[in-house]
Amino acid sequence: MEYRFDEFRLQIDQGELRHGTEPVAIEPLTFSMLLYLIENAGMLITKDELVEKVWDGRIVSDSAISTVVKSVRRALGDNGSTQKYVKTVHGRGFRFVGKVTMKVPSAIATAPDIPTEPLSEVDRKGDAPTLAILPFALIGDAGSWATISDGLPAELITTLARLRWLKVIARGSSFRFRGSDIDIEQVRAALGATYVLTGAIEFLGPQVAVNLELVDGRSTQVVWADRLTGPLGEVHELREQIIVYVISALEQHIPQHEAQLARMKNPDSLDAWAFYHTGLQHMYRFNKADNALADGYFRRALELNQDFARAYGALSFTSFQSAFLRYEGDRGVAIEAARSHALLGMELDPLDPFINYNLGRSYWLDGTPKSGFGWLEQATTLSPNFAHGLYSRGWAEVIAGDGTSALEHISRAVELSPIDPFLYAMLSVKGIAHLHTGDLDRAADWAEQGARKPGAHYLIKAISAATWQIAGHHDKASYWRDQSLVARPDASTAMFFSAFPFEDEETRGKLRDALLRLGFPEQ
Repeated sequence: MEYRFDEFRLQIDQGELRHGTEPVAIEPLTFSMLLYLIENAGMLITKDELVEKVWDGRIVSDSAISTVVKSVRRALGDNGSTQKYVKTVHGRGFRFVGKVTMKVPSAIATAPDIPTEPLSEVDRKGDAPTLAILPFALIGDAGSWATISDGLPAELITTLARLRWLKVIARGSSFRFRGSDIDIEQVRAALGATYVLTGAIEFLGPQVAVNLELVDGRSTQVVWADRLTGPLGEVHELREQIIVYVISALEQHIPQHEAQLARMKNPDSLDAWAFYHTGLQHMYRFNKADNALADGYFRRALELNQDFARAYGALSFTSFQSAFLRYEGDRGVAIEAARSHALLGMELDPLDPFINYNLGRSYWLDGTPKSGFGWLEQATTLSPNFAHGLYSRGWAEVIAGDGTSALEHISRAVELSPIDPFLYAMLSVKGIAHLHTGDLDRAADWAEQGARKPGAHYLIKAISAATWQIAGHHDKASYWRDQSLVARPDASTAMFFSAFPFEDEETRGKLRDALLRLGFPEQ
């Protein structure tokens, strides 16, 4: 088998580089680096990755890496100025930029020349990340608790299978891999798993500890790990905490890791799911520029895969944000886009809780939140641990005037996702819910906590200002009024109630009076 680019042929079996018919003198280490760069043509290869793959993880200086890179370029008639084949990405690593084809022996070849870049249109549709959850190992005397090593992973598989952005391998396949010495590469080869979740349960007298580790099966890199402990007598409560915690962690760390990998690749080699995960990282920054970038990434994903339901849901999200925070001049266009994109997603996958949630909250934008309540309820029915669905149900209940139910759903959402990008909004909803129940100081305190969280926009700061004013703390109310107007100088009570169409007249009246007393203009 050999790789070809221009007049060069890299013959793998012979360990030889040829230019035309002539062999090119090349050292073994230089050959190994060239081979690895070509195998990953178009992709950014970091120095750490070269150390791991070419030097087998041995300690190597930057100058030693640079020397071998120079040897590669010299063998190809390249140099640091022209960088025809090996491009330096300053501060990040190297990329092989030559156009490569692979020649395989005729006995197994499906075609005489197989291009390695760009990806085919079929490949660029991509697929959701695949997760294998293995049986947990037992450490110590488990006694009657031994079944938890299978029971906990099985429950995680059942719960996570409800999330439509992640494919979870059935336990009939993943449970074939047992023991404390698992070969991740073997698991990936056998199951095709992008990620592998392993665990070990330690029985330490009256205590039990659960060690969790999420590994990228492609690189065997640990993406996330943690350790949870508790009394042995409360192992069932601990199991529930672990399930909630793992769901939250995976929803945060896998998309973030996928986006990091995508940023290191040539955009021409990205598939639809890579664009989607990159878009998510911008979407949750809650500002106009990042929202526009996210929108663009989701549209790129749909160009590659027109049946990508989740991408339509994400476009509904960015359109909602544009209308809600009035990023664009014609708000009506954004409102219509939020609804229409969610409906397109529903046609493709009506069982996706994320799409149901986006369709449900699109009704907030035209002042009819009750019309979307059924979709929000459906989202949490499909996935009871879907934090965003619970949060949105809480918002809808607050707008309808049901503070007690809102507190129940919002508290559960915070419990499920304590580092959620929507945490600022969750805490603000708790503030409004306490306003409904008449607990004014708690209302103001929760609203201020929301206003201090990352992502909090001018409307959230206005909620803090109004609740402190209602609670009788004018100094704090004035502070948050100023913060709101700094973030959005044209903020008005009309904009506030357009975003939050409260139906309870008493609550609406209190908030309106507080905002006007603080100096927010009517229009």
